[in-house]
Amino acid sequence: MADWLVMTLLFLAGTAAGTLNVLAGGGSMLTLPLLIFLGLPTAVANGTNRVAILVQNIGAVWGFHRHGILEWRWLLRLALPAALGAGLGSWLAVDISDLAFRRILAGIMLAVAAWTLWDPLRDRPADSGPPSRRRQAVLILAFFGVGFYGGFIQAGIGFLLLALMPLAGLDLVRGNALKVLVVLAYTPIALAVFALHGKVDWGLGAALAAGNFTGSQLGVRLSLLMGHRGLKYFVTAVVVLFALRLWWGG
Repeated sequence: MADWLVMTLLFLAGTAAGTLNVLAGGGSMLTLPLLIFLGLPTAVANGTNRVAILVQNIGAVWGFHRHGILEWRWLLRLALPAALGAGLGSWLAVDISDLAFRRILAGIMLAVAAWTLWDPLRDRPADSGPPSRRRQAVLILAFFGVGFYGGFIQAGIGFLLLALMPLAGLDLVRGNALKVLVVLAYTPIALAVFALHGKVDWGLGAALAAGNFTGSQLGVRLSLLMGHRGLKYFVTAVVVLFALRLWWGG
């Protein structure tokens, strides 16, 4: 395949993945198979994808910040434990079959879909005050676990993060903004681990990153336009479709 065609394909896939990642999640389920199809070993594809994730979330954080809806007060509370978890997760490996991995992830995503449909924010305003100390402790532990998952696997991390946002009293619009901030906090750590082991193709990563950045800007705009209710149904539809695909091994 010609170099220009490969780069174009990566840019288009990155644009779709970046938009999907900002709105909900699952973009890596498009880009990882593509990178492997282009001949990269699985570990190199995983590392190369982190280049795009990093650039995507820089763009998304910038976009949400410009609109004044980024919850910076949560940076140290949640992004820091997520970054610590990612540092650990990036160094560890789990011996699990492809089928078992797909089905575990499918179950997680279906649980996220149910949580999103239940909508814990429906009975109280999103700005009803800070969560209790107990809930903050639960959030810190949960984000450490999510960071570990993101550092090790990454695929589907957006769904897990969105499922936790109502515990912080955030609707899906502000939750999406915090989600990209958390991912931005831990991605450099994971990328560094892959890079130190020579598991990053920087050329392909740059082309993919350009698309992901473009998609991140589109995703921010769509997130603001759709609002909490629109995002609730969009996220639910996406997680159910990905879960069914994973479960049946499509």
